[in-house]
Amino acid sequence: MKITARELNRSTLGRQILLARETIDVDAAVRRVVALQAQQPASPYLALWNRVSGFDPADLDAAFADGKVVKSNQVRMTLHATHVDDYPAFREATEPTIRAARLRDRRFKESGLTPEDADRLVPEILAFAAQPRPAAELRAWIEEILGGSPHKGVWWGMRQYTPLLHAPTGLPWSFGERPAYVAPPTTPILSDPDVPATSLQTLVWRYLEGFGPASVADVAQFAMVQRGRARQALQALSSELEAIEGPNGEQLFDIPGALRPDAGTVAPPRLLGMWDNILLAYFDRDRVIPPEYRPFVTRRNGDVLPTLLVDGYVAGIWHAVEGGIEATPFHELSDDVWEALADEARSLVALLAGRDPMVYSRYNHWWEKPHEFESHLLPGD
Repeated sequence: MKITARELNRSTLGRQILLARETIDVDAAVRRVVALQAQQPASPYLALWNRVSGFDPADLDAAFADGKVVKSNQVRMTLHATHVDDYPAFREATEPTIRAARLRDRRFKESGLTPEDADRLVPEILAFAAQPRPAAELRAWIEEILGGSPHKGVWWGMRQYTPLLHAPTGLPWSFGERPAYVAPPTTPILSDPDVPATSLQTLVWRYLEGFGPASVADVAQFAMVQRGRARQALQALSSELEAIEGPNGEQLFDIPGALRPDAGTVAPPRLLGMWDNILLAYFDRDRVIPPEYRPFVTRRNGDVLPTLLVDGYVAGIWHAVEGGIEATPFHELSDDVWEALADEARSLVALLAGRDPMVYSRYNHWWEKPHEFESHLLPGD
């Protein structure tokens, strides 16, 4: 079987609930889309607003507070919101990557502690964090049990290596600038060398459910694991997966019977938040971002701007301003598209009104860059 580039695009949109908003519980939606990029606290909320009919941000507040949805660094070693049932396997699957990146980093090594020292510390930290602990309190406790004021690399490494969840700290988006940490209800297994391979197969299956069809390179990009490990996981699942030929002859893998909408399926315009995972979950990002637009979307430090999604592809960027949403398209848009984007903007402004009307304002300096494009104000009322 062969699949076209446009069919790949529609598969992603369908599985990521971007072909039509659906009436679905927040925790079920998070499980459907596998992971929501949560580097900026508002982003999971905007992601679900784009996907869930009648989305109420209070529902995501409650899911975080109840522990049905958890926030942690797991896939791509970046903060993501995932369903609590997915967290243990996702963290176990990425253990070799996180361990190497944190415990072999110069900053941690200069502390004088070894990876073995870190392994002994982890259970103690998790026990102390059985109830939520502000970052300052947790750091002070670690320094106390180590007998003084250890090298700053200890805190840098241990807070990221220890499988801790971010504990909600309050409005507007459940998590503030000063983090707090709490132990997960089920502790991922970090000491068994056979666990990462088994858990990676679980992660791969879940990834394909939410983002397939996909290649070895795509899997490795999403999980931030070595391609060899991704290839081994796919090979272990090969008898259960369907092999598909991609648009350029590449080998793709997918769940048999998974949703693959027709290329002609209508994709409504959307205003995606920063770092939406459909822009980041693939090695081949042409699936959603035309390559000529990528420099305007992904900034030199890795920030991925809020985007206009038109006909399923990135067509511009947006940001909140006084009076509405300023949209900057990268090509001419039809009157019908502008009308649909205006409806989206009114809905988004209403969502932001009680939370953070100038969402992502700390990144406004990036909008000084794309002078070659004309911006349009989408009124909020």
